Amino acid sequence: MCGIFGVSGIENAAQLTYLGLYALQHRGQESAGIVSVSDGIAYQHRGMGLVEDVVDPESLARLPGSVSVGHTRYSTAGSSEVANAQPAMVNYHSGPLSLAHNGNLTNSHTLRKDLEKEGSIFQSSSDSEVIVHLIARSDARDPDDQIVDALERIEGAYSLIITVGNTLYAIVDPRGFRPLVLGKLGDGIVVGSETCALDIVGAEPFRELQPGEWVKIEDGKLTEMPRLARKPAQRCVFELVYFSRPDSVIFGQSVERVRRELGRQLAIEHPAVGADCVFSVPDSSNAMALGFAAESGITPEHGLIRNHYVGRTFIDPGQSNRVNKVKIKFNPVRHVVEGKKVVVIDDSLVRGTTSQALIKMIRQAGAAEIHLRIASPPITGSCYYGIDTPDKELLIGAQKTVPEIEEHLAVDSLGYLSLDGMLKAAGNDPSHYCHACFSGDYPIPCEEEAKEQAAQTAARRTITV
Repeated sequence: MCGIFGVSGIENAAQLTYLGLYALQHRGQESAGIVSVSDGIAYQHRGMGLVEDVVDPESLARLPGSVSVGHTRYSTAGSSEVANAQPAMVNYHSGPLSLAHNGNLTNSHTLRKDLEKEGSIFQSSSDSEVIVHLIARSDARDPDDQIVDALERIEGAYSLIITVGNTLYAIVDPRGFRPLVLGKLGDGIVVGSETCALDIVGAEPFRELQPGEWVKIEDGKLTEMPRLARKPAQRCVFELVYFSRPDSVIFGQSVERVRRELGRQLAIEHPAVGADCVFSVPDSSNAMALGFAAESGITPEHGLIRNHYVGRTFIDPGQSNRVNKVKIKFNPVRHVVEGKKVVVIDDSLVRGTTSQALIKMIRQAGAAEIHLRIASPPITGSCYYGIDTPDKELLIGAQKTVPEIEEHLAVDSLGYLSLDGMLKAAGNDPSHYCHACFSGDYPIPCEEEAKEQAAQTAARRTITV
């Protein structure tokens, strides 16, 4: 999962891109980068770390122009190193090309091998670089057709922002796994992964790209491109459950509204009769706890306080000190939990390791009973479309029954939201959502090598949900 942002037709575009990336920091904390274009000349700045650590006023001053593209990275393919930081940038015959990619290609290994046989030299281990080489090696006459050539060969999840010279392209794959939204700002256009990034720069959202749509933007003027071959829509439901910010509107839905409805559905399916209070594991579960409280009539409380100087550890690379990070990130409010029967709401349960530590903390704070409610179904399989869930062997929902998980976590009861309940809360046509990690219904086959790489990437991570 990554955050991407682009600007066309606005002076000092890199400064707007910086703000947009700041709003999308929750989508990736490993690296950040910005490319700007002025009079057909591209300038870039990339580095490892958070946006505010990578991009400073001096580096922004060296990024002139009215066209810009930016990226915050959370690796799902390729190692966590500066060579894989995006936007990728190359010089080729039609001018400087930069690319920011959110998603995962499922056939990148085969394409990479073919390209290497043809003489391509790769500078990174990222699947995104495959797209760059496909565009550059196309025999088509102009960039529009070269991009089409590349898109016709790749499979998987991709929302892309590409610049070729002063032209900016915004593209969503035919299944529409990842969101991409267009906004108007003065005489220019901005593009972002979520509407929250448009809000921070003062842009007015006017359109979300639908599956298979792509547009060309030149000096703030938008041109519709021929739609990619139609395939069944497969919007990622986990975007609504966890990844996107609650103040965003994606897939035509308010994320905050969906999360409240997830909590309501959870209260209907798994009530906690006799509980004294309900609270969330902040922050992505906050609205879910409010929905649960409204439906059940149980008093909502702030039972856990989050240290906001700690990032989203779901998307933090590395395995070490997982339990210590929970202690750093959360602290129970003893006055709220002591002697009480509490309902704890979380958005999902992955490994269970840090949830176990969290439950232990709440118990030590004096809770009489702990009833854990999960606002999504058990995660039983890996995602190959841009979310870094680990191998099945590491997924507690795939390895243990609900009673076994109750015992493992030392909770008095555990309730997962059903798949139907989750899809009902998500709105839209349920068939338009991808829920492979919950149901095992994978819309696109994935190469074995890609699966192995995804497992290796996931093995590096600290996942706290």
